[in-house]
Amino acid sequence: MNRVVVITGASGGIGAAAARLIAQQGDTVALVARRKDALDRVATDCGAAALALPADVTDRAQVRGVVQDTIKRLGRIDVWINNAGQGITREPTQLTDDDIDLMIRANVKSVLYGMQEVLPHFRERGAGHIINVSSMLGRMPLATFRSAYTASKHFLNALTAMTREEIQKSHPGIQVSLVSPGVVRTEFGNNALHGGPDSRSLPWSQSAEEVAAVVLEVIETRAPDLYTREGSQQRVVDYYASLGKDPGGGG
Repeated sequence: MNRVVVITGASGGIGAAAARLIAQQGDTVALVARRKDALDRVATDCGAAALALPADVTDRAQVRGVVQDTIKRLGRIDVWINNAGQGITREPTQLTDDDIDLMIRANVKSVLYGMQEVLPHFRERGAGHIINVSSMLGRMPLATFRSAYTASKHFLNALTAMTREEIQKSHPGIQVSLVSPGVVRTEFGNNALHGGPDSRSLPWSQSAEEVAAVVLEVIETRAPDLYTREGSQQRVVDYYASLGKDPGGGG
């Protein structure tokens, strides 16, 4: 099947890796990011059918324009992947209003705009698939230096689950999925607000291509919620189980 797949944050990292892999399957990809030069390079990698659509997904009007342009030029949208996001390096007690606002705009509003703007098209067709890329930090608030990023991903996770529940009451053919990577060896850390650490220097990491393979699996299976590496779900279970134990050994 030649699906039309829109990917935000497609100029590098997970988004670019997913675009290349999905295009290799014979699907058509519409690639969205602010950096036109980088986006054009990824589009070239994906083949002649790839469509580069430079846009800032923190601007609702530009997201609406991406939906309209994709439908006009490619005929429809089958899958919308909300992958764009931004990191931050700051301890919770040092956070400013601007820090919080940026994280909500980059990691929550961008996803909300994507879902809300593509859903009328999906409702009209009675089918469609939204995939939101989250993080293991959206499951476990472990890295205090990623405080506001972690909080934004918890927000995203809840928003994803509640959107799925709402939409499937009236449109069961529309799926809303969540993908939760851990540390990925990309420029994410270097590009974080207030600087590093470099994600490639952190333990328990995986490549963007490994995450892209899970994203493709979600497209194929329409699974509602997947982690990107074995053992991640058990880590989450163990983390919350440990919170109920007395650290002094009293049980």
